[in-house]
Amino acid sequence: MVSKTVSGPPAGPAPPGPALAVTTDLAHGGRWTSLRAGGREWLWRRDEPRRPHVAPGDAFADAGGLEECVPTVRGAPDHGDAWSRPWRRDGGEECVDCPDFRLARRIGTEGDTLVADYRLTAAPGYRFLWAAHALLDVSPQAVLGIRDGPPTRLYPDEGAHRIDGAWPAGPAGGLPLDRLGPDDGTAVGAVVAAPEVSVRDGRDTLRLTVEAEGQPVSTALWRNLGGFPAGRPYRSVGVEPMLGRVFDLAAAGEHDAARVPASGEVRWRLTVTAGRGPRP
Repeated sequence: MVSKTVSGPPAGPAPPGPALAVTTDLAHGGRWTSLRAGGREWLWRRDEPRRPHVAPGDAFADAGGLEECVPTVRGAPDHGDAWSRPWRRDGGEECVDCPDFRLARRIGTEGDTLVADYRLTAAPGYRFLWAAHALLDVSPQAVLGIRDGPPTRLYPDEGAHRIDGAWPAGPAGGLPLDRLGPDDGTAVGAVVAAPEVSVRDGRDTLRLTVEAEGQPVSTALWRNLGGFPAGRPYRSVGVEPMLGRVFDLAAAGEHDAARVPASGEVRWRLTVTAGRGPRP
């Protein structure tokens, strides 16, 4: 396995929050396999024997961590075309070449903050979705923080139909969408037109923000509390900064997907900040 670790600067004055460190696996889709802060691992993982052997076009192999999903999340190819291909280093960037585009990223940390700068190059007019498909290891007491009111698209049944509303929304008969437990046998996806989300779990907080000038930005959520997959369900919680406003590129309206401008390049930034407060 090819991996990379990016960590904060040498010890000095105490940073505002716990220092962040990230590990990525270039050989297997550029997947983020670890995101640690203050001794805590934020990324959830599971044993998935198919994951090391996937090839482009394969069904998604859910091993957890953070997968780079582009140019779609649902639909074809399943979870996009970048997660199933080997990545490589090019100077200070990590990158992958796909049939219609090239995706490059540069990750760095300083203290309690991680910044990932992305660059996608493709033919002008190319439309795509991108999601930092992060599955988080959080307790049933964890709570999502998104400002009230932004448009929210709720997918209560694996995308067979969509319910449009405003945040906070929740599955019928279940807990509000911003509450992540206890397990209730549901699996719900949502796309919230908000660029920033926080996850509070006990005294720890993780804040994720996406910025992309001239492109639609959102936060995708996957609240699987033992409702998926049928027959062998497990618990997984996805908090996914994204470009776009739908899960499936094929269902994207005129303003629901990112679009490559005449320059042939789209740039965006993901910022992750860790915090720790007093014990609740």
